Amino acid sequence: MAADEKGQAQGEQAKGKLKKVAGGAAGNESLKAEGQVEESKGDLRAAKEKAKDAIKPK
Repeated sequence: MAADEKGQAQGEQAKGKLKKVAGGAAGNESLKAEGQVEESKGDLRAAKEKAKDAIKPK
């Protein structure tokens, strides 16, 4: 499941970055903000997975 979560985090980050760039290029502040939110959500999911990996017994 962790690999699935990490993949989902990377997908959210990439999709958010794409929306942010497209919104900036088109002058669409709404799309740009939506992309920032999605990218941040991916960042948080990735941080959660890193924290889980750090406390996982070896």
